[in-house]
Amino acid sequence: MSKNLSELSARKGLKDNLFDRMGKLARQNGTPEKDELERLADEFLIGTANTFGTTTFYDFMKPENKSKKVYVCNGTACVCAGTQDEVIDVLKQNFKAEEIGHMTCLGRCHENSAFHYEGTNFSGEAIKHFDIKNTDIIQKSAKDNYIVKANGKQILTKPFTSIDEYYAPFKIALKTDAVQVLEEIKTSNVRGRGGAGFPMGLKLEFCRNAQSDVKFIICNADEGDPGAYSDRYLLEERPHSVLFGMLISGYVTGASHGVLYIRAEYPESVAVVQEAIDALKEKGLCGKNIQGSGFDFEFKIIQAQGSYICGEETALINSIEGQRPEVRVRPPFPAQQGLFNKPTIVNNVETLATLHYILENGGANWQELGTEKSTGTKLISLDSFFKNPGIYEVEMGTSLSEVVYEMGGGFKAPVKAMQIGGPLGGLVPVSKINDLEIDFESFSQNGFLLGHASIICLPEDFPIIKFIEHLFDFASYESCGKCFPCRLGTKRGQELAQKAMTSDYKIDRILFDDLLNTLEKTSLCAHGGGIPLPVKNALIYFEDELKHYFN
Repeated sequence: MSKNLSELSARKGLKDNLFDRMGKLARQNGTPEKDELERLADEFLIGTANTFGTTTFYDFMKPENKSKKVYVCNGTACVCAGTQDEVIDVLKQNFKAEEIGHMTCLGRCHENSAFHYEGTNFSGEAIKHFDIKNTDIIQKSAKDNYIVKANGKQILTKPFTSIDEYYAPFKIALKTDAVQVLEEIKTSNVRGRGGAGFPMGLKLEFCRNAQSDVKFIICNADEGDPGAYSDRYLLEERPHSVLFGMLISGYVTGASHGVLYIRAEYPESVAVVQEAIDALKEKGLCGKNIQGSGFDFEFKIIQAQGSYICGEETALINSIEGQRPEVRVRPPFPAQQGLFNKPTIVNNVETLATLHYILENGGANWQELGTEKSTGTKLISLDSFFKNPGIYEVEMGTSLSEVVYEMGGGFKAPVKAMQIGGPLGGLVPVSKINDLEIDFESFSQNGFLLGHASIICLPEDFPIIKFIEHLFDFASYESCGKCFPCRLGTKRGQELAQKAMTSDYKIDRILFDDLLNTLEKTSLCAHGGGIPLPVKNALIYFEDELKHYFN
């Protein structure tokens, strides 16, 4: 991290944001032109190496992106479903090979065959009707549908009513001491839904106690975990739940700026959220002196440009500042020194969406749901291998078997394992389904990770060694490159798996275990540190299948 670059970027702040400007320069040709980046560097008083270094990092700004016209999803759910070769074959009838790029993931895991064309996502049967000459057919096939259900009380999936009714608890909060509002959140013991499960109330309190006249609330809407589309659901179908959570977070911490960092792979989400923000402005529920309370809060959407590591909060902060999205060393933590070196809260979409229920019904009411340490409800994303794929809201503590067999309806075809919680989540063999419950503790105690709670199925005929190679390849490609263990280790893992898979080479098990332990213990963040978990799960539960590839 460079404090100086943070300060230089802060001169124009969010209104004329450096990273936002870079993204807009890339829209026409797929990458900014050299002279444009030089002018941008001069304007922001930073070196040209910084503007070039930043833009060449992202999928949708790097020079290699210049000729791309259409993008095929290469996320784990689509890879395991085996649909993407057909998608590429059809697209090759409409585009040159060099015009076809990739995206990871489009959040269409419930029906696969996903691709992106001219700012719109497609999936399912859409590829069968795709014809570049017929734009009417293309647009009609863009909308997807999926099941949305709850196994108990609807909280995150509860239908939206109206702005006046929905924001009534916010208006009440504005007349209540912010400390009291924060106490309700702490009482709920709601924990972050993005992976680590850190108590939200404590994080907000750290930021509140930080001394600064400028603070920020960031919504991490960079839902990059392949297999997950619950954040996409909230952004597109329940956007006000997210905006409400940001407003309350701002009120209790003293922050007056809110940033929604929405991934480029979710273009529809950007449009829907902006529409919701505009509706709030019309009602006087954001901006200056909201409802005469003296509380100011402005929203800003920044569209990401294709980088999984930006899901890590410090890399995301660097990204907004227009720096390369490399992970920062902590401490200091963002709650004390984050965006533009100011106290900052970063929460993911689902975490923020929980606050409406807590403010409306009280923290104790939320705490009564779920388990003692994992309170409330959780959204689960089920992929296309389930008979009933979709988004399910379950109370924490619900058995995994209920999710798989009752809500999901079981599997369409034989499945041997499920990756739960994204690429850094655990690989759960079907034999363990009856042993797990949907909560942080159950997964941790059994050697897995709940994470985002997305579920991707590995069919019986999908080789585990291929899955390991895919994981390492993903981790290597998406590494920020700041620390040696992750930058080098993930690539070495991919090379070993690929060599064993494509030749008679045998992997030295002692060497491989040493590689995994080095990644786990010495990587700077959870990207390199987390990728060994599913690999170790595979080595434990699929030893017979993998023994042919190891010495």
